[in-house]
Amino acid sequence: MQAETRTIPGTDVRLPVLGFGGAPIGNLYRPVADQEAVGAVAAAWEGGIRYFDTAPHYGLGLSERRIGEALAGQDRSSYVLSTKVGRLLRPNPSPQGKDAEGYDVPDELIRVRDYSRDGVLRSIEESLQRLGTDRIDVVYIHDPDDYWTEAVEGAAPTLSALRDEGVIGAWGAGMNQSQMLHRFVTETDIDVVMLAGRYTLLEQGAADDLLPACLERDVGVVNVGVFNSGLLSKNRPAGDATYNYAPAPKELLDRANLLADICESHGTTLPAAALKYPYQHPAVTSVVLGMRTPEQVQRNLELAAQAVPESLWNELRGNGLIT
Repeated sequence: MQAETRTIPGTDVRLPVLGFGGAPIGNLYRPVADQEAVGAVAAAWEGGIRYFDTAPHYGLGLSERRIGEALAGQDRSSYVLSTKVGRLLRPNPSPQGKDAEGYDVPDELIRVRDYSRDGVLRSIEESLQRLGTDRIDVVYIHDPDDYWTEAVEGAAPTLSALRDEGVIGAWGAGMNQSQMLHRFVTETDIDVVMLAGRYTLLEQGAADDLLPACLERDVGVVNVGVFNSGLLSKNRPAGDATYNYAPAPKELLDRANLLADICESHGTTLPAAALKYPYQHPAVTSVVLGMRTPEQVQRNLELAAQAVPESLWNELRGNGLIT
């Protein structure tokens, strides 16, 4: 299957519209066997996925190493690879046995926040080694929520220079909020933002400011977290579904169930609509889904292939449920 692509505005990077998110194979929340993790990447490749996103943060480098192993031997020009800067991995002087930031890995390393020029250059060099490749197509500034000044004075101009020199294809910022991403779009020469959970079937706050600014300034949008951490991932939301990685409040469960009812009435499903909805906005370049196993990959590919009729969007808009 030939992957459909959209170009990040102002760059030569053609980004496949569906990407593989590497956090789960960094042992997010629970361990994944090496064979299963590499198998998930292989299944994505076999299914036509040609965009792979990772970060040093994901399993203290485990996700990068596994993606590098799984893609070894593939033609480097045939896929797009992105990783992130802002967290350097350094020896842990007092390990307790297990990582304390949500990944089921030994805590032999710790994350050191560093958004400086030197930190960015070191981070990219170390990521290249873990990935076993000679270049990274897109580099995102990772979670700079509390580091605006350092990121905009250190990381942003460094990444702009690397892009202008042809070392990387594009750069962006990845966050779980839209407000600071809006500042990146309006105050720097950023190419793309990775927006987590703020433009979904359930909530569209980013449509008020960030997405219009991206259109106006020719900045791409990679949308992630489209299932709102699980609430939209099943045909019918479970009573114990999570939202923003915490138990979902009743009003959001009720809203998700209403959305599921309407999806069913149009012959489709809640997760299929959740996956397809972001593409309704012209600023969205790609959607990246976190995938842990070959079975999850297959399910996501099936969702991506599932038809979602225009009548669904019309009814949802008519009822004020989406923008």
